Amino acid sequence: MAYLPYRDDIETLEADEQASIDGIIKGMTQESQTVEKRDGHAVRASHAKSTACVIGELVVADDLPPELAQGLYAQAGTFAVAVRFAQGPGEKLGDRVSTHRGMAIKVFGVEGARLPGHDAPTQDFVLASGTTFPAGTAAGFLSQAKKIGMTVPMPEGVKSAAASIARSINTVLNAVTGSPSPTLDFYGHPFSHPLDECYFSQCPIRFGDHVAKIGAFPVSAEQRALDAWRLDSSQDEDGFRHAAIDYFDANDAVFELRAQLWANAETQPIEDSSVEWPVQDSDYRTVATIRLPRQHAYGPDRVRYFDEVMTFRPAHSLEAHRPLGGVMRARMQVYRALSDFRHRETGIAAANTANVTEIPA
Repeated sequence: MAYLPYRDDIETLEADEQASIDGIIKGMTQESQTVEKRDGHAVRASHAKSTACVIGELVVADDLPPELAQGLYAQAGTFAVAVRFAQGPGEKLGDRVSTHRGMAIKVFGVEGARLPGHDAPTQDFVLASGTTFPAGTAAGFLSQAKKIGMTVPMPEGVKSAAASIARSINTVLNAVTGSPSPTLDFYGHPFSHPLDECYFSQCPIRFGDHVAKIGAFPVSAEQRALDAWRLDSSQDEDGFRHAAIDYFDANDAVFELRAQLWANAETQPIEDSSVEWPVQDSDYRTVATIRLPRQHAYGPDRVRYFDEVMTFRPAHSLEAHRPLGGVMRARMQVYRALSDFRHRETGIAAANTANVTEIPA
């Protein structure tokens, strides 16, 4: 298969894109202020409620073909990783509000030219459940952020009901058409086990000489045995966290990290992250394996470090894996601005963690 090459001119900025990004930062900062005033503590503006905070290793596959042996994956090797699993909202809600999930990965010991402002030998991948982002552009991101902002002051029961409606409609869509809505899934995700999820970059990134979207796929037998698992949130409002803790107490977790290379400029747009790249044009192919050994996944010192100190950002990247497209250009600024706000409010200094040994046991 012929894959399209990366070029410096493949991105196209929207008209008034910076105004949209400024609007996203302003609106999400106001949301964070609302949550802080209500709960007495500033939290992450998205993926606030962690479910597991773990360390492990990323093993780059041997003998990758040239199109996959790019950037971080240019040579076989093993890297330490820190991984934070979390619920989607920028507030710590009970698990009956089951929305999208997050998997943030920090790879340590990475060498190569880095993006400006990134001063650590690391590569971050900020992944979420769902192959696409509900908003395709920075302007769409602003529109979505405004809608979410309107819901933040609402009672948790209203948010739970909205998630339930979205989930129910998506169940019917899946049964009738076989094509559930990614947007509905974003707002109302099934009560599935967080370690039996697939997680995606949703937006494209540079992949050395090529371009790709990235996905993490659970592959261990113990994880796949959780396919039918469903949380009864009426029994445990922190059930996803407790399920992840119980899993890591007894089992290793293994994810294959796969790249979907850019092959068709018409069906696989760079500038619209709401469009799923068809797998018939280019499938996800394994480039590395993430191994997370059994461990205590929620020790208080480690959780404080993951939740309050450590930062995960798309901008923490090698030049070879630079984020691409309008949503990613927005995220590059939004993540930093909201992190700066949160750390000012909490008085806890942020860390662009450079070595896995800095993470508490």
